[in-house]
Amino acid sequence: MLVALALVLSQHALAGDVPLSTRLASALAVRGNSWATSAALAVDLQSDGVVFARNADLSLAPASNEKLPVTFAALKQLGLSYRFKTEVLGRGVRDGAVWHGDLFLKGFGDPTLTSARLGRLAQSIATAGITRVDGRLYGDETWFDAKRAAPGWKLGYLIYECPPLSALVVDRAIYDGRTAVKPALAAVGTFRRLLRGYGVTTGPVGMGRAPATATVLASSESATLRNVIAVMDRDSDNFRAEMLLKELGAEAGTGGTSAAGAEVVRRALAESGVPLTGVVIADGSGLSLLDRLTATAIARILTTTWRDPALKSAFWSALPAAGEQGTLVHRLNKTAAAGVVRAKTGTTNEASALSGYVRDRFAFVVVQNGAPVSATAARKAQDRFAIALARVSASE
Repeated sequence: MLVALALVLSQHALAGDVPLSTRLASALAVRGNSWATSAALAVDLQSDGVVFARNADLSLAPASNEKLPVTFAALKQLGLSYRFKTEVLGRGVRDGAVWHGDLFLKGFGDPTLTSARLGRLAQSIATAGITRVDGRLYGDETWFDAKRAAPGWKLGYLIYECPPLSALVVDRAIYDGRTAVKPALAAVGTFRRLLRGYGVTTGPVGMGRAPATATVLASSESATLRNVIAVMDRDSDNFRAEMLLKELGAEAGTGGTSAAGAEVVRRALAESGVPLTGVVIADGSGLSLLDRLTATAIARILTTTWRDPALKSAFWSALPAAGEQGTLVHRLNKTAAAGVVRAKTGTTNEASALSGYVRDRFAFVVVQNGAPVSATAARKAQDRFAIALARVSASE
């Protein structure tokens, strides 16, 4: 079959009239891929017309293409300028240089919180003139639930694919050179050490919820959401994606859980006209064995975003450029797609995907599943598909 297709294409090539749909079908014809468990879709961004479709409504595991609907929902629900906060709160009263009562380090889901920023919080307490806290120092992670992993994860994914989840995580839960299984407790332990470095002593550390009447003594904010998702999508950062999903639940849903965040994502998709048939949102990263997307849904996210100037800019800049950045730095080098294709990769044992844009000409989606999927064959087909579109866009 592949030989016959190649013969037909060579004959057409001599005439210079090979239809784009035929070239794209040829690009996908890579031995080792199952057509029955693969989907592909290409849309003309100028006319909104479909130029190629195969199994476009097939429900497939998306791997890290799951980050695309999460990115879309976050931009729609939280906004480009949204920032994650972290606060130091006090319960008690101040008497000169002494705080009579307890301090709380409260996290609000910031996946980028570092010990350097905690140090600035500690410095703020010292600069305010407090040198001793005669009560305890608590870590408050109640903005999220206490589940460290997301639904549908394999056992090995926690730690090895993503640090433990918590509303209060510092340095991606690395503490004394190891990943802390109780990240909030590790965070407050780090904070106590930093306070001592600035001459502020406290009682023992523990875990607890800050009362609603507590006084905010110091606060810190992350970079804007635009910057957070830029790293998340360019490097396919599972931790940022999972924390962002819970943040969506906490800010725009029923609470800081993966399930609540997933409902917010589905709502944002539905409100924008993205078909939800065959779509299952279980986590934010695409690690979950429960996740399902269709090529139609992914393409609609891409085209809907393209028509919104603010979202378009953020989405485009977050996706890695072929042959230049992030997860595409070593792919599509020295091809027609280099530098002009921006796309989200996806790789697990069961799924491989590549979805994004070709200049301002096409949006495309390629998703392949298998048990396991052939990563080499899948990537070859994806790359050939993107190159074929890039060549057309360059010739116009």
